[in-house]
Amino acid sequence: MNIPPHAADDDDLTVVRVDQFFPHPPAKVWRALTDPELLAQWQMPGSRDFRLEVGHRYRMTSVPRPGTNFSGVVEVSVLAFDAERMLRVRWADPDPANAADWTITWTLEQEGRGTRLFLVHEGFDPDDPAQLMARKIMDGGWRSHVMRALGQTLERLR
Repeated sequence: MNIPPHAADDDDLTVVRVDQFFPHPPAKVWRALTDPELLAQWQMPGSRDFRLEVGHRYRMTSVPRPGTNFSGVVEVSVLAFDAERMLRVRWADPDPANAADWTITWTLEQEGRGTRLFLVHEGFDPDDPAQLMARKIMDGGWRSHVMRALGQTLERLR
């Protein structure tokens, strides 16, 4: 089933969906999503190694979260992009004890003079209690911390 990125389905435990408006044009939001120096301002350390190139791989680090089986390391692969419209990456934990293997898709739509940014974070295993905890934590993190930090980065960007 192909669900649009903005279709809300809180009952789907395999996905996190976020819909955020930014009062900035899509080109500016795209730049914040794809410029390594800007990424490092609002995403995990290691984002400076990002390259907008399908197949490019890099590593980000964060705080380990034992209750979610998160080692603190995310291996990222760029899967696809459509300039100023969509970016899709794969996030995987290199620790074989962790089943985290997720796809993150950012979709940008112009809305007036601003941008509606949709995030779809999918691949959570609803039968794994650690994955459900990771989904809960990441759902809150995307909605609060990450979107706020992205907004602050956009405000500083001229």
